[in-house]
Amino acid sequence: MAVPARVFFAPCLRRLFAIALLVFATAAGASEVRLRDQLQVAAAPTTATGEGWTWLSVDNAGELDTLPADWRLLVDQVRFDEVGVVVVSADGRTTEIFRTADRLHDNWSPGGVLTFDIRPAGEEIARLYLGFKAVDDLALMRKVTAVSRERAASLDARWLVLMGMFTGLLVSAFVYNLLVHAGQRHAFQRWYLGWASVMLAYGLTWSNLAAYLVPGLAGPVAVRLDNILIGTAVALGGMFLISVLEAGTIPRALRRAAQVAACLCLASGFLAADERIIAAAIGDRLLNYGMLASVLTSLLIISVAIARRSRVVWIYLAGWAPVIGVFAARAARNFGLAGQSDAVDYATFAAIGFESIVFSLLIASRFTMLRKQRDAAQATAREMHIEQETLQRAAHTDFLTGLDNRASFQAALGNLWADPASFALFLIDVDYLKGLNDRQGHDSGDALLKFIGARLAGLGSAAVCCARIGGDEFAILAREGTGDAKAISAALAELQGSVWARGTSAGILSLSIGKASSAGAASPADLFKHADLALYEAKKAGRGRLQAFDEGLRLRIQTRSDLVTEARQALARHEFVLYFQPIIDLRQEKVASVEALLRWKHPTRGLLAPGMFECVFEDPEVGPAVQRRVLKLAVAWLRKHAASAGSLSVNFTSMDLRGAESARLLLAMLERAGVAPAALCVEVTEGTIFGRASDEPATALRILHEAGVRVALDDFGTGYASLVHLKEIPVDVLKIDRSFIDGLLEDGGASEEIVRAVIALGQGLKKDVIAEGVENIAQLTRLRELGCGYAQGYLLGRPSPKLPAGEALDRAA
Repeated sequence: MAVPARVFFAPCLRRLFAIALLVFATAAGASEVRLRDQLQVAAAPTTATGEGWTWLSVDNAGELDTLPADWRLLVDQVRFDEVGVVVVSADGRTTEIFRTADRLHDNWSPGGVLTFDIRPAGEEIARLYLGFKAVDDLALMRKVTAVSRERAASLDARWLVLMGMFTGLLVSAFVYNLLVHAGQRHAFQRWYLGWASVMLAYGLTWSNLAAYLVPGLAGPVAVRLDNILIGTAVALGGMFLISVLEAGTIPRALRRAAQVAACLCLASGFLAADERIIAAAIGDRLLNYGMLASVLTSLLIISVAIARRSRVVWIYLAGWAPVIGVFAARAARNFGLAGQSDAVDYATFAAIGFESIVFSLLIASRFTMLRKQRDAAQATAREMHIEQETLQRAAHTDFLTGLDNRASFQAALGNLWADPASFALFLIDVDYLKGLNDRQGHDSGDALLKFIGARLAGLGSAAVCCARIGGDEFAILAREGTGDAKAISAALAELQGSVWARGTSAGILSLSIGKASSAGAASPADLFKHADLALYEAKKAGRGRLQAFDEGLRLRIQTRSDLVTEARQALARHEFVLYFQPIIDLRQEKVASVEALLRWKHPTRGLLAPGMFECVFEDPEVGPAVQRRVLKLAVAWLRKHAASAGSLSVNFTSMDLRGAESARLLLAMLERAGVAPAALCVEVTEGTIFGRASDEPATALRILHEAGVRVALDDFGTGYASLVHLKEIPVDVLKIDRSFIDGLLEDGGASEEIVRAVIALGQGLKKDVIAEGVENIAQLTRLRELGCGYAQGYLLGRPSPKLPAGEALDRAA
């Protein structure tokens, strides 16, 4: 059983109190003269010192007369390369003492001072000089005192007793916290052990007692190490505070502020340790500012903890209050707001020793609280065990639809895979759910998901597992040998096109479904991949359908992959070229403009149109590269033919219209080529502009249109466009889709009415209208009768690498 901290440390507290009485009961005697404020900058008393020295002197105006022969000069430790003391006697004799920073010999004493033995009595001295070579900053030297040998011995003894008690207290606290509750190292205990270790090292180094163990650890070396240790100790103290308080006591932002303050304090300690990085005076100020920031942050944390009724904080505050007081006194002295007093240094280490004991009591109290919390947690765990089965069932159920969730699906998939009988996996995506959420809100989307969940749950025993595995993703597992998989396929086909309703809103259900069989998969992951590929194919084919995975699909996917790989090589071999098709002005019967059409001169597959290698444009690397090649070829053609052939229409994708930057790059390309913006017509499909959540394509088109580039809306009437869009987007040309031209004379007049409406719409909005896919004279004649202004198609001119002069005109006539 661990010894209580209050019993362990009670004798230590009594001894500390006795030492405090001893320390503060003795005042400075008559044989002690403080010279710091009397020092003046002086010229070098000797020519042997060379450059880089700073000398201070004091004239004996009676202050030193009380000192007997053989007295000591005590100097606060600062950083320097060499120190010198020169004593000029009344009879003109000179005594010189010089020491380098690494050769201080026995010129140090407890209490953090350097000592120099002076032989002549005070009344025999006319002038005293103190000099430093490469001193960091004289403002950091806060103590220069002359004392008799007896007084020096008394001060040494006082420091030895005080630091002995200080060391004993911190070592005891360290050992107690190292051994107590072994095997249960909480974060606050680790922070405390670190703090105690660093504080002990700081006390021994600052007071020069470490020099007894490590000769030479005094003077400039000790000053540099002190800065690192005190910055580290204050940082560790701040981290101990935020870790020892009860969980949830400190807001996250305040905890983060304490961590930042600790880091700043730690960094300032290291910066202050090396005057080569930052000037000594600035480094000392930064260190004090860092300590002040950590202290203020800790005070704020303590205030919040008190307001939130923390019990632990009161014990922490009891140990911290004396330290705050003495460090405030030290800061006032360091900033020059208060005079030099050894009592501040004595009180510092007494307060730190007291703090170490109180922190040990705090840790013991914290362990008691944690033990109670553990007991309460065990009681809660026993209660939760009673509800475990209910929770497990809830953990395997989707909260919205009531179907199995992903975890349950994975377990069922694993069990089926272990069975040699084959089974099928159906992956289902709800089409257009995002649009529904955007238009009618997520409540409508949730209602649709619930509707689907209820219908899938009705599949009954045909499904081994029916689960919702993502936001709009469902999965079904069904055995194949029993016919269950066929029943599921039939049920899903029946579900397609179902009408669902929520309040006054209603919709038609559309599902994209991928199906794969375990018989053709090597692992569950492979099966899932097959179903996912089939699902992708279903979406690509227009959605609202079921696509089964087979070797043909694998071959098509492999072909797409091969095409993407070959496209990389085609770019290097310049196999991508432009073919040109004329656009005819039907009124003037002449070529009005030209459309550039991409072709791939494949070495083995022949001449490929874009529809035969659409997969290339889906690749995030190759697709944009091909598009850039198209633009370069188009601009090069315009530079050569713009004067004779009019404008050139180029098909653009969303990759070419990524906001304002894309538009500016295109305009800059035209300017470098010397091509007027009006010579280019950007052709976009309705899906390119209106089928994306981003408005980047519309932004790019507006900028291009303002610069003079014409904009044509391709395949008009087959996509997303509406009259509102035509008003908002700067479109100059409407291109009637070829599907309407094909049915112009063949579908009982339906296509003709659409064509007539588009032509009238274009004329009303003052936009040019172009009919695509004109392949016979009857179509051309009817278009003229309907008032269509422009046309293109095989009748008027086939795509060619070179536009045949006059051919299109003859056919148009």
